[in-house]
Amino acid sequence: MNKLTGESLNIQQDQLEKLKQIFPETITEGKIDWEKLQATLGKENIEFRNERYVLNWAGKTEAFKVLQQSTTATLKPAPEQSINFNTTQNIFIEGENLEVLKVLQKSYYGKIKCIIIDPPYNTGNDSFIYPDSFKENKEEYLKRIGEKDEDGFLMKESTLRKNTKDSGHYHSNWLSMMYPRLFIAKNLLTDDGVIFVHIDDNEVHNLRLLMNEIFGEENFIAQIIWERAFAPVNLKKHFSESHDYIICFSKRIDLLDSNGLVRKDSDERYKNPDNDLRGEWTSSDMTVGPVIPDKVYEITTPSGKKILPTNGRCWLFTKKRFEEMLADNRIWFGVSDNNTPRVKKFLSEVKEGITPMTIWKHTDVGHSQDAAQKLKALFDGKDYFDYPKSVMLIKRMLQLYCNNTDTILDFFAGSGTTAQAVLELNKEDGGNRKFIMVQLPELTDENSEAYKANYKTIAEISKERIRRVIKKIEKEKKENKNLLSEVEENKNLDLGFKVFKLSSSNFKIWRGNEITEENLEQQLDAFTNPVREGSEKENMLYELILKAGYLLTDKVEAQGNYYSVNDGELIIALEEMNQQLIDKIILAKPKKAITLDKLFTGKDQLKTNAVLQMRDNEVDFKTI
Repeated sequence: MNKLTGESLNIQQDQLEKLKQIFPETITEGKIDWEKLQATLGKENIEFRNERYVLNWAGKTEAFKVLQQSTTATLKPAPEQSINFNTTQNIFIEGENLEVLKVLQKSYYGKIKCIIIDPPYNTGNDSFIYPDSFKENKEEYLKRIGEKDEDGFLMKESTLRKNTKDSGHYHSNWLSMMYPRLFIAKNLLTDDGVIFVHIDDNEVHNLRLLMNEIFGEENFIAQIIWERAFAPVNLKKHFSESHDYIICFSKRIDLLDSNGLVRKDSDERYKNPDNDLRGEWTSSDMTVGPVIPDKVYEITTPSGKKILPTNGRCWLFTKKRFEEMLADNRIWFGVSDNNTPRVKKFLSEVKEGITPMTIWKHTDVGHSQDAAQKLKALFDGKDYFDYPKSVMLIKRMLQLYCNNTDTILDFFAGSGTTAQAVLELNKEDGGNRKFIMVQLPELTDENSEAYKANYKTIAEISKERIRRVIKKIEKEKKENKNLLSEVEENKNLDLGFKVFKLSSSNFKIWRGNEITEENLEQQLDAFTNPVREGSEKENMLYELILKAGYLLTDKVEAQGNYYSVNDGELIIALEEMNQQLIDKIILAKPKKAITLDKLFTGKDQLKTNAVLQMRDNEVDFKTI
C-alpha cells in the first residue's frame, strides 16, 4: 500500500518509474541516461561520452545495434533426431544462440520462468562469436568473412574466434557478446522470473555491472559461491581456486515471494497419507552419489524387506542419523511399507524454512569432479565433455524459484546438464517442468574422444546425453516398478524432446525500398512468389507457427487440407485454396488463419471474397 503523504502524485517520479519498468538499462543512479535511451530506441550514430557512473566498453554502441537488428531466420523441425516429437513439451534447438533468441522473441516473450546459463568465462582460451572490427557492424563483419548470406542468415557455424588476453578488446569482446543475449533473455522471462548465470573470477565484476544495467540493480537477488572443487591443484602459483560464482537476478523482485522455496501452485503435491501431526508433506530421494562408505548399509523396511542403495549410490544419511529420522517418523516406505525409503519434507517447514545461504557446499550440490564422473558413466565410461556442471547444482536452482509446471531455458546448453536436471526432478516429485535448450553446433576437436566416437559437434553430445538420461529413467521405472513411489510412477512424465535447427527463412524477403535496376527481377519474383525453391511443407508450417506468435510445443493437427494449431486457434493452409476450404475454415472459428498468396494466383475474386468473409466472421486472415 502506498504511504499517504498529503501530496498529489509526483508526475515526474511516476513517469520515471514507468520508464524504469520498460527500459531499466536507461536509468543510472535514479536519473535518465539520455544517450542510452536514444541507443535503446535505435537512434544511429550514438556514442557514449558523458562522464557518469556507467559500464562502458569499446564496441558498446555496436552491441546495441546487433541487439536491434531483426532476423528473418526460422527453426526447422528435425523429428528424426527427437523423441516423442508430436507429444513432448521439451525442446532442443541447434543454432547460434543470439539468432535463436531473436527467433523465439515473438512466441516466448514473457513465458520463461527460469533461465540458467553457463557462458564462456573469458579465461583467454574461450572461443565465442564477436566482431573483430568495431568500425563495422556485425552484419557487415559476417558477410565480409563469408559467414552470412545477403539475407543476413548465418551460412556456417564457424564464427567462433578465440578471445585471447593479448587482444586490446579482451574484456570488450566478451561484454559485446553477452549484452544482446542477456537483454533478450530478460524479455523472455515472466515478470516473476529469475536468471542464474555461472561465472568465475575473470568476468564476475563485469557481469555484475552488466546485469545491473540490463535488469536493474534493485532486481539483484544474490551472488552465490559454489564450491566446485574440494581438492587443491598444487601446480597453481598462488591460490588454487575451488569456487565459481552464480549471479542471480529477477525480472521484477517485487513480484517474487519472500521465500522462493515453495510456489503456490506446487502445494498440490503435498499430501498427508499417514495423518502425520506435522501436516502435509511430500517425499524425496534418499540416495546420492558417489558412494561414501559409511553411508552404505542395509535398511529393513517395516514389512521386513532388506534394501541396499543401488550401485554407485549411497544413502543420504549415516546409519545413526537415519535411525534418528526413522524414530521421528521422517522416513516413508510407501503405502505398503515395502518401498525404497524416502525422506519426508513437510509443507509447513519448507514455507517457514531458512532463507537459502549464498555459499553452496559441494556436499550439498555436488562438485565438478563428481559431475564429470557421472557424465562419463552415462556415456559408458567415455570422456566426451570437459567441466560439466553438477546436476544437483541445477536442481537446487530449480527448487528455489520454479513451480513444477514452469519452463526453463538454457541457451548455453553445453553438455545438457540443465535438461537432465529437469527430467530427473520431474521424476522425483511428479512435476511437469519443461526445458528449452539452445546449443551452437560447435565442432569438437578432431583429436578428441568425442570426435572419434562420431560426435562431430557439442550439440550432438548434448542431444545424446538427453536421450541417454531418458533411456535411464525409463529403465529405472521398468526395473524398479514395485519400489517406486506414487510420484515416481507418474504416467504423465514427459520423457521426450523436440529437436529444431536454426535455418534461413522458407520465404524470400521482399525489399521494396531496396529495388535497383540490377535486382528488379529478383525483387518482383519475391513479391509474386515468396516461397523459396525446395522449401518443405513442415518447415513452412513451423515458421508460420512461430511468426504468428504460437509456441513450438502447441498441438498441431493435420485436418485434411489444412493444419489446426492449438486446438483450432490458428489455421494454416499451404497446399490449396478454394471456396469449399474457405467455408470449412470459417466453420472451424479460428482466431487467425494464414495461407500462401500464391494459392490465389489467377483467383482474384476468390481472394477478395475470402478477405471479406473472414473479416465478417472475425477471423484475422493473413496471406504470405
